Amino acid sequence: MIMEVLQNKLQISKARQVLANKGVSLVESPLRSLMRKLGLVRGVAIGDMVKSWDVLATVDFLESNVKKNEPILDIGCYASEVIIALHKLGYSNLTGADLNPDLQKMPYQNDIRYELTNFMHTKFKDASFRAITSISVIEHGFDGQSLLKEMSRLLNPGGYFIASFDYWSEKIDTTGKKFFDMDWKIFSKDEIRNFVTEAAGYGLYPVGEMMHDGKDKPIDCAGKQYTFGWLVLTKLV
Repeated sequence: MIMEVLQNKLQISKARQVLANKGVSLVESPLRSLMRKLGLVRGVAIGDMVKSWDVLATVDFLESNVKKNEPILDIGCYASEVIIALHKLGYSNLTGADLNPDLQKMPYQNDIRYELTNFMHTKFKDASFRAITSISVIEHGFDGQSLLKEMSRLLNPGGYFIASFDYWSEKIDTTGKKFFDMDWKIFSKDEIRNFVTEAAGYGLYPVGEMMHDGKDKPIDCAGKQYTFGWLVLTKLV
């Protein structure tokens, strides 16, 4: 599958167990979270339990398609579990991009290149990356044209753009809802189809079957119930 949809909460817990078995589950225990709230723990709280399914899908795809020494960029990488998981799995050419000034507090500063930058307008050279990951990022302040233009520029031919995003097959109105001072979008089936069509204009194409329908709405946030979508595009030109 090149597009999949999270079907239920059970998939989340199963994915977390697989991540744990791989030795790359980085979400804090309840005790450590409490210690953080009390100011007894410093640093960045990595990951989010609810993102287990899409983190695992991304890790599995990369392990099957990208070599350990090939360059990978994680956009919106602050507190990202996927970039740390990849480091633990032996990926050695990792870059993270984010606008959060606390990026300097992310772990493995000597091993992972962190860049404080707008990922839709970076200074990275053309064709710099074999893969670009984006876990629950593109739905915030969505600008499809700028995003696709930059992802196409940064990927080398045959490279992959891997994204998870808030999703439901029918449109859910999020007017007036903001996260990180940016408008929030829950993508619909039609909006994803339009995004994929627009991506073709930048040489980015899905290379497998696309599943658009979900059974349940396992995610509840800001008064909205929805699920997650996960999509891979590859650069063919």
